[in-house]
Amino acid sequence: MTLTARFSQTGGPEVIDWVDIDLPPPGPGEVRMRNHAVGLNFIDTYHRRGIYPVALPSGLGLEAAGVVEAVGEGITYLKEGDRVCCFGPTMGAYSEARNVASASLFQTPDDISDDIAAAALLKACTTEFLVERCAKVQAGWPVLVHAAAGGVGLLLVQWLKHVGATVIGTVSTEEKAQAAFAAGADHVILYTQEPVAPKVRELTDGEGVRVTFDGVGMATWEASLDSTGRRGLVVNYGNADAPVGGVNLGILAQKGSLFNTRPTLFDYYADPHEREAGAARVWDLLRREILGVTIGQQYSLKDAAQAHVDLEGRKTTGSTVLVP
Repeated sequence: MTLTARFSQTGGPEVIDWVDIDLPPPGPGEVRMRNHAVGLNFIDTYHRRGIYPVALPSGLGLEAAGVVEAVGEGITYLKEGDRVCCFGPTMGAYSEARNVASASLFQTPDDISDDIAAAALLKACTTEFLVERCAKVQAGWPVLVHAAAGGVGLLLVQWLKHVGATVIGTVSTEEKAQAAFAAGADHVILYTQEPVAPKVRELTDGEGVRVTFDGVGMATWEASLDSTGRRGLVVNYGNADAPVGGVNLGILAQKGSLFNTRPTLFDYYADPHEREAGAARVWDLLRREILGVTIGQQYSLKDAAQAHVDLEGRKTTGSTVLVP
């Protein structure tokens, strides 16, 4: 028997339930993966809340790291005992073990721990595609990162500094400001103490930034528009607050012929060659300590509901790992 999370209706963290299931042998093209560490991500809350609809009842969670316990028919490149990690697209990572398609797995390098893989894979691959392939940030560009002390935020700051950008971050507390500065941010704005856009304009001599990375959503939409300079790009990659909706596209013209995109990780990691290249880039930067993963907190797997409460309440810093 293996413990796994289920939710049968959308709503708050209280809808997360736990069941013991008897896993069948892995089918063709599948492996049984025993989880050693499970990553917590904001997308988990979007699934739970129904922002990203899924068929119910459903498992929960996308990201985990562990070991192969058994392999199904047709698997030749993985064997029992291999260390692996994943970030979806199939949900159900909130579990002690599960059967998962081998094509969705990455092999975990020997010098990367399970905790780091579970804390970093989804967020770091998200960072990779956002900086390198979506926004294509260049050295010298001023860039704004909302929630710069969050799991993706800290990685964005580090990656952007690596490519030579000037990074402006927004945070809610002095403690989080110090975390953003430690990651390499050039400027940090406490949005609880001063409005973001006027400060961004001041820091950029009135020009605004070339790119804004916004994982918050509706609460920061206006600040993102007002902070981004003429013909700049607003990248809305998350909905930590609420989705941006009901937008008149004419506002993009009014604010300076802005570009706006709402990308998802899986569209940038659909092609096997892109998957391999993106993950290799992530492992390389982790290995060279250009990216440092901050595991700000750990919870028992059974305490996932409390972890969701803290994540949505912006009480967490960096990445969070659930331990089976």
